[in-house]
Amino acid sequence: MDFHKLCTFETFQQLWSHYGYGENFHDVVEREFTRTKGITYLDHAAATLYPESLLKEYFRDISTNVYGNPHSHSPSSRLTHDTVERVRYRVLQHFNTTPEEYSVIFTSGCTAALKLVAESFPWSPQTESEVGSHFCFLTDNHTSVVGMRGLTSALGVVALPVSPQELESKAKDEAQGEDVISQTVHLFCYPAQSNFSGRKYPLSHVKGIQARRLYPACDHQGCWFVLLDAASLVSCSSLNLQDCPADFIPISFYKMFGFPTGLGALLVRNNAAGILKKTYFGGGTAAAYLSGEDYYVQATNISDRFEDGTVSFLDIIALNHGFESLYKITGSMHNIQQHTFGLTRYTYMLLSSLCHGNGKPLAQIYSEGQYENPITQGAILNFNLLDSKGQIIGYSQVDRMASLYNIHVRTGCFCNTGACQAFLGITSQQMKRNLQAGHVCGDSIDLVDGQPTGSVRLSFGYMSTFEDCRKFLNFVVECFVEKPATVDQVRLQKLKAAKAASERSNEYLSIQMFNKEADKVIERKPSETSLKEFGRRESNSCEEANTLTNIYIYPIKSCAAYEVHDWPLGPLGLLYDRGWMVVNGNGVCLSQKRETRLCLIRPQVHLPSNKLFLQASGMDTISVPLENDIQLHSNSRVCHSKVCGDRVETVDCGDEAASWLSDLLGQPCRLIKQSPHFTREMKRKPGEAATSSSLSLVNEAQYLMINRASVKFIQNIMSMRQGGCEGDQLLDTQNIIRRFRANLVIAGVEPFEEDNWSHLIIGNTRFMVAGQCGRCQMVGIDQDTGMKTKEPLMSLSAHRTGKVTFGVYLTHQAPEGSTAANVLSVGSVIQPKPQSY
Repeated sequence: MDFHKLCTFETFQQLWSHYGYGENFHDVVEREFTRTKGITYLDHAAATLYPESLLKEYFRDISTNVYGNPHSHSPSSRLTHDTVERVRYRVLQHFNTTPEEYSVIFTSGCTAALKLVAESFPWSPQTESEVGSHFCFLTDNHTSVVGMRGLTSALGVVALPVSPQELESKAKDEAQGEDVISQTVHLFCYPAQSNFSGRKYPLSHVKGIQARRLYPACDHQGCWFVLLDAASLVSCSSLNLQDCPADFIPISFYKMFGFPTGLGALLVRNNAAGILKKTYFGGGTAAAYLSGEDYYVQATNISDRFEDGTVSFLDIIALNHGFESLYKITGSMHNIQQHTFGLTRYTYMLLSSLCHGNGKPLAQIYSEGQYENPITQGAILNFNLLDSKGQIIGYSQVDRMASLYNIHVRTGCFCNTGACQAFLGITSQQMKRNLQAGHVCGDSIDLVDGQPTGSVRLSFGYMSTFEDCRKFLNFVVECFVEKPATVDQVRLQKLKAAKAASERSNEYLSIQMFNKEADKVIERKPSETSLKEFGRRESNSCEEANTLTNIYIYPIKSCAAYEVHDWPLGPLGLLYDRGWMVVNGNGVCLSQKRETRLCLIRPQVHLPSNKLFLQASGMDTISVPLENDIQLHSNSRVCHSKVCGDRVETVDCGDEAASWLSDLLGQPCRLIKQSPHFTREMKRKPGEAATSSSLSLVNEAQYLMINRASVKFIQNIMSMRQGGCEGDQLLDTQNIIRRFRANLVIAGVEPFEEDNWSHLIIGNTRFMVAGQCGRCQMVGIDQDTGMKTKEPLMSLSAHRTGKVTFGVYLTHQAPEGSTAANVLSVGSVIQPKPQSY
């Protein structure tokens, strides 16, 4: 039995019976989440999706009721106050507790709730005569928890990181007696569920720490309080505060409902609330104060005391509709837990069993167990993919390929450095070296010296479907497995043995259909030498080697190319290249990643008439001036936007162009031009010398150059791969060239020889090589039609190890004192200089 026979809904149903929330589950998903059609969203641990009914009911509510500031006493204000209080009760009810036991303090999110505890906890600094407080945290905690250390360390408080192994191995059999000598207070923080691996830590740890049975509480006298970070857990699992009376529980509501964002809460056990100390007081937090002297009386109610200023009352009101939609669709948090765990478990079973044709495993999965039980494992699957030699495939490469399939995942370390280090085996010294090598949290540097800096994370939500699993699994097989995919029989036998006990209770169903011998076929791949030779021969069959064969400018960023034969060089690159860009109604730059139809806009620069013409099929041609004094007109608008993370200053090009673009793209758009008075410098990499190259609205460098021999090489890989054709037709050379959107196309001798050049001379103009161009899913957009395809990124990723690159960036600096205008011409001779030159 091969992989494709296992990846069926029938097989899934035999493995897991707790799927969906009734017979109409798929109808509900189609009705409530229509915007996700064609999208496989697997990043619910970061932010889940909101149902349409939530928004409809919320907007009906706020459009028919008048909600005033709750600090006033008017009828509208009383309505707000009462509704907010009703939401507090509903939050507590959701966690099976009452206002007599817990209070709800609304914050801007989980991080703000953690910061509130750090700032108000009565820390005792360590001195020569006093032991002082301990701030203890599990190393598997989110960054926001570990970040509390910055405040406590400044106060002289001991910070004690605790590994999961230490917590469980150093437990005491008996509860510690009452400590009548030391009244020192300590705080222990741990996650109810790891946001890295989805591991669920025992909620019994709360009482274990409070009773000083668990390490580190058992080793330190004093009163121990527990902060339970529940942000990850409560998205797909229930939390019963009757069973685990934690003192402080921070949560973020967008992880539960998807909307609203920027709203969280700190649940505080009323018996522990008295220890929190407040120094700052804002609107609504004071019972009384004097401005002329240091006199202040805090509000009696703990929620009033810690909610500085006016709460985000309209967002809080939205929570009421969040609970309504959640329960109406799913019935209960238990149902959500069963549904999401089943999807995660099934994906784990297949992914952990997949092998390359040579028998090597496809994935290295980071987990403590084997997904046996939803009580111990959440709906998160963390892994790295491996090639057929057992080497890690960088997470950025996986992310780019996933984007081609419209699959949304999360990559990196997920703001959880402790778990990332533990699972990936990264030492603290390596982390520091990675930083010196230029890697920071959130970037795309996925491998340093061949070792991973992070991983890939899938996470499921209550609206996730089996189809999401199937599409992801088919994606990894199609893109990363030597065909055909095979299943590791030994691995599946181990899974079966590990689940034997739970299967006997009939909670988990048999997986005997997996216990058959899988076919193993080793795919024969063409040699790289033969591909390079073929690429060299094909590239030079029509063009003379080492010549400039094509020049393209892209007047409007992300729109179609304008091919020229001779073209002047300006101070920012080819004259008028990326001088304009299209922005949406919010002023955000549109690219083909967001709007593929931009490639259907064909700009043309006409130098004699000083005009830029905008053309598109079915649209009248319009024009805007190339150079004018539009920025001096009183009715023109100076705009600020961002390109590749840089702030740019631009000038609006008027209503006619805006109307033309809006009609074509079906959304409010405007055309803006880079201001002639604004200078944007090229970024430097760590350790590089400063440069003075100025940029237009390009992403990274003034020029991009590709080599036809390299194009042919990739085309040959495409032709030899099973997925190399889009339909039945192989992409031709010119189609591939257009997808790479280069300014300069050359006929080189060897494929990828340009990667090793330090500089080159084209005609009489000298260029410096500024690095290789990293490629993303945008090369999968057919520049003639706007349709998305998987090639050539699939074949390029199969060939390039590490960062997926193609083409090189160039910069040009005219010699000092030179006033001659440089012009590039097709047919000019290329004189390359290798890096060792």
